[in-house]
Amino acid sequence: MRTRRTSRTPHSLRTLAAGLTALALTGTLGGCGLVSGSPLSDKVRPGTVGAGQPLEGAQLTVTSKEFTEQIILGKIMGLIFRAAGADVVDRTAVQGSIGARSAVESGTADGMYEYTGTSWITYLGHTKPVPDPVEQWKAVRKEDRAKGVEWLQPSTLDNTYALVISEKLQKRYGTKTLSDVAELSRKNPNAASICVENEFASRQDGLKGMAKKYGMRFPEGQVHKMAGGVVYTQTAHGKPCVFGAIAATDGRIPALKLKILEDDRKFFPNYNVAPEMNSETMKKYPQIAGLLAPVTKALNNKTAQKLNAKVDVDGQDPHDVAKDWLVRKGFIKTG
Repeated sequence: MRTRRTSRTPHSLRTLAAGLTALALTGTLGGCGLVSGSPLSDKVRPGTVGAGQPLEGAQLTVTSKEFTEQIILGKIMGLIFRAAGADVVDRTAVQGSIGARSAVESGTADGMYEYTGTSWITYLGHTKPVPDPVEQWKAVRKEDRAKGVEWLQPSTLDNTYALVISEKLQKRYGTKTLSDVAELSRKNPNAASICVENEFASRQDGLKGMAKKYGMRFPEGQVHKMAGGVVYTQTAHGKPCVFGAIAATDGRIPALKLKILEDDRKFFPNYNVAPEMNSETMKKYPQIAGLLAPVTKALNNKTAQKLNAKVDVDGQDPHDVAKDWLVRKGFIKTG
């Protein structure tokens, strides 16, 4: 939940649901950056989606959290609506999950791309994730309808936590799964070093829970806490840590030639992305579901890594990255 930083702490799972309610009731949406916003002025038209401009005359607002992937996804949604004929206000890059979610729930914003695990644990207050990604989405969709939120079809894009290791050290230690990491930590404690963000180190759904689930033994002096972006570079260097806890769709994973280790005992929750829309908006414009379905289907982890890398590694603007991808895929046209 960053202010344009280039890494992201995956979804603060322990945020109290009460905080969401309080935020809406006290009218503090302005403090979350939701008062301001700029119209999307792009001259785009339908490609393979939006034929006949079914949203002509609609006035829609899109939002997102402020980390790279979320901003790109928010721009994608806004550009699709724009090509389909809507006037669109861009209120992406809101600080934290709560502000963006509150906007959709209250109708201050019409929609955003959100993660199933975030809603299930952070907003709905559950402590145990649903192992099957489709069942997780169904469960979230069912409960969120009571909150005035409608979930559309999900993507296979799963921005969950993961552990990574450099190519060089993977060859040295032969670790391919988290079970392998656990075995290494018991047999060779000197190799059991890990770089993590502070939040991941303290949460039960982070380092503590993972270590318990797998029987990992990380000596206290070999758990290195640092800013999220530094985790990637230090893990790539192999110093001071062999392993790093990261977000699975970050563009720096392939750029730094890091290898994701399989979560073979399925500890981490599913964070599949899907459009999260205000229910009243969907009643008024049900055609939104058909517009976003093929776009969402085209998203996956590999695509997300490439798009995120264009921003985080190459320094491109998220709006340009989103627009270029939509045009290249044929979903929209320019001019």
